[in-house]
Amino acid sequence: MPDQLSASKLPVVIIGAGLAGLTVALHLAETQPVIVLAKRQLEEAATAWAQGGIVGVLGNDDSIGSHVRDTQEAGAGLVDEHTAEFIARHSARAVQWLVERGVPFSPDPDGPLGLHLTREGGHAVRRIAHAADATGKAIHDVLLDEVKRHPNISMRERWMAVDLITDRHLRKGGATSANTQRCHGVYALDIETHRVETLAASAVVLATGGVGKVYRYTSNPDTATGDGIAMAWRAGCRVGNMEFIQFHPTCLYHPQERSFLITEAMRGEGAILRLPDGTRFMPSHDERGELAPRDIVARAIDFEMKKHGLDHVWLDATHLGEDFLKEHFPTIHARCLSLGIDIAKQFIPVVPAAHYTCGGVVTDLQGRTDLPGLYAVGETTYTGLHGANRLASNSLLECVVLGRTCADDIAAQSPPAGPTLPGWDESQVSDADEEVVISHNWDELRLVMWNYVGIVRTTRRLERALHRIKLLRSEIDDYYAAFRVSRDLLELRNLVDCAELIVRSALSRQESRGLHYSRDYPRTLPVSFPTILSKKPKKRDAWLP
Repeated sequence: MPDQLSASKLPVVIIGAGLAGLTVALHLAETQPVIVLAKRQLEEAATAWAQGGIVGVLGNDDSIGSHVRDTQEAGAGLVDEHTAEFIARHSARAVQWLVERGVPFSPDPDGPLGLHLTREGGHAVRRIAHAADATGKAIHDVLLDEVKRHPNISMRERWMAVDLITDRHLRKGGATSANTQRCHGVYALDIETHRVETLAASAVVLATGGVGKVYRYTSNPDTATGDGIAMAWRAGCRVGNMEFIQFHPTCLYHPQERSFLITEAMRGEGAILRLPDGTRFMPSHDERGELAPRDIVARAIDFEMKKHGLDHVWLDATHLGEDFLKEHFPTIHARCLSLGIDIAKQFIPVVPAAHYTCGGVVTDLQGRTDLPGLYAVGETTYTGLHGANRLASNSLLECVVLGRTCADDIAAQSPPAGPTLPGWDESQVSDADEEVVISHNWDELRLVMWNYVGIVRTTRRLERALHRIKLLRSEIDDYYAAFRVSRDLLELRNLVDCAELIVRSALSRQESRGLHYSRDYPRTLPVSFPTILSKKPKKRDAWLP
């Protein structure tokens, strides 16, 4: 029989060790025990890959209203104004909190808080606090060091969540619960020992990031497999706006570096997109040129590549000068130079790549999902902030602001005594005999998504994708039911769930808006609404967006 587990003082279990998860952990740990799960090395979170910076409404030439307007314009009519205003209003506090933690932002003695502010596409003014061109890593390193030293936080490296434990598992295991429906914990795989353990929790926080790895080309790390979105969906939570996958316009095109990002800030400082003959093309697509929102720039590059039969276009930063590039973009300068590209003298080959998931698990501004006891923060979520397209550098800001409100809400709760949870049952499965099936299905899924559900879509392509995804799901479900779980199998299972959510959302949107562009529906409707998917109709909670 499976082990029976219970606990009198339950920890909060946070799944994910990026900025969102670490922010929640640091705010919570003063009052209660916290467990943070990281399915790979602690340093491998997507946060560490973020180059540009974090928005802070700090300057005398800036205002909360201006930031909200820029967010709304980038979001193409689907931004929730209350959410945007709330996060903008707390942006200065968020940046100040990071400064107090010791994050080494690029200084400017004359700047607000002594910080140098840069500008990125879609922003009316300079409002991006940054640490040269490696802001995410600078923030992540500082917070990770603080979390590691905190006596009330347990970090579990190379642990992956398998599924959330809800009342469904209690009924299945013969246990009873006073709750009608609640998240009680999580089944988690210790990747080193291959053992699945049952972690009871007073609350579970999903901070697993996005789903970029569902595409063949992405700027995301290997961790971005949509784990939180898939687990929440399987547990009965709604998801929203999954059709809006942001493709970053400028990922380095090089056989040795398939996921290296060329930051938005480089175009903010004056870098120019060019065709092979040197022609600048962005002004013919948008009057804002290279500073247009990412969806417009990515579609323009995609158009020019298809028109001219190109594998990539070029980003020209040579006129900025070697000293400027070394000072402001040292990471990019060094990485490109190691690959034989001197960006002070040569154009940079770039191509769009899947970058950010603008939809996700539906939450409110405290991170609460449809399932009591389950919270979500960061790229895993749909809060209404990003609408149909994320404004550059709003992502790190959302993590810090809502990471704090999520922690505050959890700390204010008095959760009921945890029920006895059934342990993980492996009595009906065996070791996998052909793991090559996983890699083949993974490759097929990513290729289908890239070819049929990319920057430009059609109804026929989406229907073809959905057909293939359903066949893959059947194979993956059979494999999952027959064999012991592994990280690769769990990631593939989550990716196929997310792929179907993306396609179903895209098929339901019969217009082109923001990041979703359909050749069959090229016009933008005068009025539109978020795409909310639910497994079954539910009465809408007043506090959810």
